Amino acid sequence: SRKRLKALRTVVAWRGRAEWDQVMVGLYCGDSRLQQEALDRVSAWKSRYGPKMPLAVDCTAELIRCKVLDSSGRLKSHELILSYGLALVRFVNLITERKQKVVSIPLRQLAREVDIPIWVVDLRHELTHGKLPPLALCRKGCDVVLDWLRKTYWSRQLGNNLCEENEDEDEDEEQEGVEENAELDNDAWD
Repeated sequence: SRKRLKALRTVVAWRGRAEWDQVMVGLYCGDSRLQQEALDRVSAWKSRYGPKMPLAVDCTAELIRCKVLDSSGRLKSHELILSYGLALVRFVNLITERKQKVVSIPLRQLAREVDIPIWVVDLRHELTHGKLPPLALCRKGCDVVLDWLRKTYWSRQLGNNLCEENEDEDEDEEQEGVEENAELDNDAWD
């Protein structure tokens, strides 16, 4: 019975539930200093976890990194468009890639299936094949995608409770829940 219990555990890159919660709240808080700290922690996770890093965490970090760069004032408009564009293209490609079958399915149809707004797919198309869109549209796309990630992935990790922590639960049980839900990384958030 004990061997079976150990076999069900998932090794994760974060130290525990508290670190996971702190990073999640830091990413979504809107304070660029706290966001940068959360991004640094995600980078540490990525170095520990490598290719097993949940795609949702990776995409969220890339989009938040764009927002932090934007708020810093260090990049020109064109550079910001390219930065947001790369993160948005990567997000749409990674999310829809999981739904692709042997026969190619249009991205717009795949996006509809996972409730990504069609205009985000159109934005990705413009970024990839057309002329670069205005920075304001890239910013809006980033905000919409971050909200989608928050609702579809991050909130599910806490049972739809992004900011509040349930203090009544035992920390070991909380960590097991995060470890079990870590599997949402690549497969279950279709």
